[in-house]
Amino acid sequence: MTETMTIGERVAFYRRRRGMAQVVLAGLVGRTEDWLSRVENNKIELDRLSVIRNLADALDVTLADLVAEPALLDWTSDSGVRTIPALRAVLMNYGLAVPALADDSSDEPPSLDDVQRAIGEVFDAYQASRYGYVTGRAPSVLSDALRASRAAGADETNRASALLALAYQSTVSVLTKLGETDLAWIASERGLYAAQAADNPVVLGSLFRCVAHAVHSTGRFQDGVRLVQSAANVLEPHIGTRAEDALVSVYGTLFLTGAVAAARADDRGSVTSFLAEAAECAGRVGRDANAMWTAFGPTNVAIHRMTAAMELGDVQIAVDLAPRIDTSRLPAERRVRHAIETARAYTARNRRDDALGVLLDAEQLAPEQIRHHAISRQLVLSWLRNNRGARSVALEQLAGRLRLA
Repeated sequence: MTETMTIGERVAFYRRRRGMAQVVLAGLVGRTEDWLSRVENNKIELDRLSVIRNLADALDVTLADLVAEPALLDWTSDSGVRTIPALRAVLMNYGLAVPALADDSSDEPPSLDDVQRAIGEVFDAYQASRYGYVTGRAPSVLSDALRASRAAGADETNRASALLALAYQSTVSVLTKLGETDLAWIASERGLYAAQAADNPVVLGSLFRCVAHAVHSTGRFQDGVRLVQSAANVLEPHIGTRAEDALVSVYGTLFLTGAVAAARADDRGSVTSFLAEAAECAGRVGRDANAMWTAFGPTNVAIHRMTAAMELGDVQIAVDLAPRIDTSRLPAERRVRHAIETARAYTARNRRDDALGVLLDAEQLAPEQIRHHAISRQLVLSWLRNNRGARSVALEQLAGRLRLA
């Protein structure tokens, strides 16, 4: 219903639904009535999630309500006509999740080799920003992983649990991108349970990161910070001088997730320490690698340093960092995510033409990611509302492709 509203317009919408005067809501978030009026009339950009979260709390709505998530996933040849509801059906099928309720009359479960291959294909597609493909495949991959895990023999239990954990993680990845945060939390929690049974620190670390991301995607930023701190303590004994790159990568990526959560919680101290830990891990890896589909290395650390600066309100630092980061060696998902942050930073400095150019270039690389990401959609809406100069055909065409005009 509010998909084509800016965040400020949604604030006004929910404030009126609550029967609340501007002066009351402004007071609840420690701002002036004039500030709120300017927000609601698109005179001020709300580009920090910590501020948006405070408004959501005061209005007794979710963070997702104000940023217009979840996004409706378009049907494509990759996705078919069964998308998020199909994933929800698998997550809510206790005949799959609970062995005691299982229907053993179903077809023979797939082999663990087949499950492993399918999980890799889903993760690869996610990193290529093929969200339709991931959402279309994830239900069957998760279902197969559950059946294979239930049928695994004693000598395959750990491997089956590890694959089940990663199947859940692949599901969480696309759910969080599309703003389905509650479903993502359910999947991440179940994935962590499977990872604990796998007796594999690499898989456990990967699921710790997954859960931390799911937690802070719901707006529970400080909880995300605490989770990262606790998870790092669990993994630290395994991070010796001879730790494999995969373990160092998931450990480092955990700190990157924590740095963004800390920035959104206005916790500068944790941002600094988390980024330092991540940089040390990147130094150990020594290159931009992609172990466990982390895209971890020095470049990803730089991307998160810029994102954290934006979330802390250090816009000029983000603007200065953005063009220095060469993402050409990273998967499409990481490259486009950096482009979205760059466009956000340029917009905050009134460089809309530069921001639009960055977003258009990113759309060429990963149209599904631009179409469905909350920040890119919000940027386009704000540019449309605040367009005071000559008519921009390129902007209007982009808005049309994003179903915003």
